Amino acid sequence: MPSAKFQKNAQYIELGSYQYWPVLVPRGIRMYTYEQVPGFLKENPYITDGYRAYLTSRLCIKRLGASREDYVIYSIGLFCFQVCMLCSAGYHLFCCHRSEKTSRRWMVMDYAGISIGIIGCYVPGVFYAFYCNNYWRQVYLVTVLAMMLAVFFAQIHPHYLTKKWQQLRSVIFCAFAGYGLIPTVHWIWLSGGFSTGIVQELFFRVLIMYVLAVAAIVFYTSKVPERYFPGQLNYLGSSHQIWHILVVLMFYWWHQSALFLTNHRHSHPCPDSPRHS
Repeated sequence: MPSAKFQKNAQYIELGSYQYWPVLVPRGIRMYTYEQVPGFLKENPYITDGYRAYLTSRLCIKRLGASREDYVIYSIGLFCFQVCMLCSAGYHLFCCHRSEKTSRRWMVMDYAGISIGIIGCYVPGVFYAFYCNNYWRQVYLVTVLAMMLAVFFAQIHPHYLTKKWQQLRSVIFCAFAGYGLIPTVHWIWLSGGFSTGIVQELFFRVLIMYVLAVAAIVFYTSKVPERYFPGQLNYLGSSHQIWHILVVLMFYWWHQSALFLTNHRHSHPCPDSPRHS
């Protein structure tokens, strides 16, 4: 159950026949039944309860149980994901430009977008995992930002996009993404090890995210399956398309995992004296 401090900003309600299903709702927002809402909201008679209605514009955009801090963190994460996708779309749109210089610039943008997308994974994860350990939260956030800047500076190097640096590019991005294992192991230790429920749940989610990331990299670098079916996957089913699908799945999976961690933080407030060990 949430602490008394958190209940000051929320109230418990009951939804229909779900008598023991507590739902946290910001103070001043009431939930209505299907019969109570205005006609323009009555689109599905089979959803009988849990409707918001009669709200001002400000209350309409107020997420259930979310604070301003939550909005900022998740806005950063979603913004990074969208920048990553837009940079990729821009590269695929302009890579065929007659100017090699223009094409190369968009390739740099594509790589920069990947770095920004990785930051979008780090920010909410680190922020809420170390929510009660302000010192380590700052250390890890500053570290990943410094790593991102280092990657950006590497991309300025004239040899960065050459075939000679192809393996180095892969190593740089793998190191940037793999660094997340360090704060993960540290968080597991601070949280009491694998015997605690939150560690067991979140470790599984982190594992799935890295499985998706590794699978995407394997397809990207190995050129499988077109390697075994040359000429048959020119338009559909190539490794690069599989790479994009897996990256989107990874972003979505981690976004949902970060929401899970946020809800855990809301229902399990920090102790009075945060640890910095």
